[in-house]
Amino acid sequence: MINFSNFYSNIAQNRLSHWLRVLPTQLHAWENKHVHGKLASWIRVLNKFPDIQTNNIELKERVEIGKADELSLGESKKLENLLQKFHPWRKGPFHIHGVHIDTEWRSDWKWDRVLPHISPLKYRYVLDVGCGSGYHMWRMRGEGAEFVVGIDPSDLFLCQFEAVRHFANKDQNVNLLPLGIQELPKLEAFDTVFSMGVLYHRKSPMDHITQLQDQLVEGGELVLETLVIEGGKNDVLVPDDRYAKMRNIWFLPSAEALKLWVTKCGFEDVRIADINDTLTGEQRSTAWMTNESLEDYLDPNDPTKTVEGHPAPKRALLIAKKSTKTLS
Repeated sequence: MINFSNFYSNIAQNRLSHWLRVLPTQLHAWENKHVHGKLASWIRVLNKFPDIQTNNIELKERVEIGKADELSLGESKKLENLLQKFHPWRKGPFHIHGVHIDTEWRSDWKWDRVLPHISPLKYRYVLDVGCGSGYHMWRMRGEGAEFVVGIDPSDLFLCQFEAVRHFANKDQNVNLLPLGIQELPKLEAFDTVFSMGVLYHRKSPMDHITQLQDQLVEGGELVLETLVIEGGKNDVLVPDDRYAKMRNIWFLPSAEALKLWVTKCGFEDVRIADINDTLTGEQRSTAWMTNESLEDYLDPNDPTKTVEGHPAPKRALLIAKKSTKTLS
């Protein structure tokens, strides 16, 4: 199984020490549920990776770990075959010892949109909610974040993250835990909390915003990115069935409605920093994600609509500050 003992040791010495009251019990319960199945086979793949120390780690401009010439041609091919065992790779891209993991999403494009609008991450404790395979966590580390924690309940994403971290000299200041936001206690310990591509999957968006707030220190920054529609502050789309072939989509607010929700939850300095249409160049099928992707989710005769007739994906980036005042 995945060994979380180093994480426990680390947080015992930092501002997250109070998390230890519940976290070991939660992760022990998770382990007991995953004795068999795909996780066990993925862990066997992780155990086959060679131990390679490298001084070539680039996280600021991209996620590139190691160089191609640090492996023989045979070792490089073996590495690529092992990494392919974790198909589908959705968030990235990653470059590992010359192997280019061309993921479904160009997550670097999103990061380039987000980075100019957020407070500097240097020395910060950062939480990434719904972090996927952890691509953005590495970029956060590249910006100087002191301690980065990602949470995502997907076993596959956990193994993809551990694969990357294995080659990143097992950096213990970047960690992914297989938990959902609803499983976190009120930690109030992170300087910045990211929730990108999560809100529309939550049955209660206001509860999600409050859960994010509970993880921030006073004055901490929320970075919230989600699907939105055109409209005013009271406009919200509630799909009656699927949205872009996805079943688990609950609420798509307008950007102004999203701003109102976050303000109503008690955040200050709430602003919409960016609104962007998702294009097929940013989300597409590749050799590392051969399933359907955005092109298949759009109306072939009208790409401004999904196959169900809803507005095509548009995403808003919202930045807000946790109030230093106590709400009555």
